[in-house]
Amino acid sequence: MIQSMTGFGKHVIQLPTKKVTIELKSLNSKSLDLNARMPNAYREKELELRKLIATSLVRGKIDFGLYIENTGDETSTQVNEVVVRQYMKQLASIAQGDDFKLLEMALNLPDALKTEREDIDEEEYNTILEVLKEALLEINKFRLQEGVVLEEDFVQRIKNMESLLEKVAKIDPERQEGIRERLEKAVADMKAEVDENRFEQELIYYLEKYDITEEKVRLANHLDYFSKTLKSADSNGKKLGFISQEIGREINTIGSKANYAPMQQLVVQMKDELEKIKEQMLNVL
Repeated sequence: MIQSMTGFGKHVIQLPTKKVTIELKSLNSKSLDLNARMPNAYREKELELRKLIATSLVRGKIDFGLYIENTGDETSTQVNEVVVRQYMKQLASIAQGDDFKLLEMALNLPDALKTEREDIDEEEYNTILEVLKEALLEINKFRLQEGVVLEEDFVQRIKNMESLLEKVAKIDPERQEGIRERLEKAVADMKAEVDENRFEQELIYYLEKYDITEEKVRLANHLDYFSKTLKSADSNGKKLGFISQEIGREINTIGSKANYAPMQQLVVQMKDELEKIKEQMLNVL
């Protein structure tokens, strides 16, 4: 079953003094492109978190956000009293003002507040890992749901191309007969004697040159292989992309050999179906 690279996952948990929120968003990308936002205190754990995300999501442009909100009375940010008093003293020497106004100005100056680095609490970090795993489950569920929609679209378009290929096969004898008639008419219009054996050999060569039997067989096989790959256990967008390229080659060859307007119209329709598959293929994991 295929998966989309588009997805969203979010999980929130309330600890005694903190609320932990993890968000994951993903879009399509040729490789893994992970952007992480988290408190500085957890930067030392970033590689471990990235590895867990990469193992689960494999590919895509991924935004990962870890947000920790203090809900208790404790805070790691404190007023740098010595610095603030020095600021107030200097400000008072420059301009007159009451203490409240000077304090307000001083608090907006650099280093007025200091944040004490907190050591990572292992129990809290283990909880964050569990929250991340839940968010990963959610985003993968989202990707699977999007994948079902993509698969339904692919199945229908492959069926459309198979139907068009059947029409190509049906009118092929008519096309070959038309080629024969045009050649015979061209020779007749020359009003010159022609060696019948030589003419028959040239006719066979010309018909073989425009024969599309092999292309029809290969195209049918590629379409069938695409359908079977869709049903495989793993999502493999790159493999489906390679099969799409092979489908395109056979369609183009049929188009170049057709030399027959009704068949070329069918080829254009097949190209249109394939192009829509390729557009959606960019989202497949």
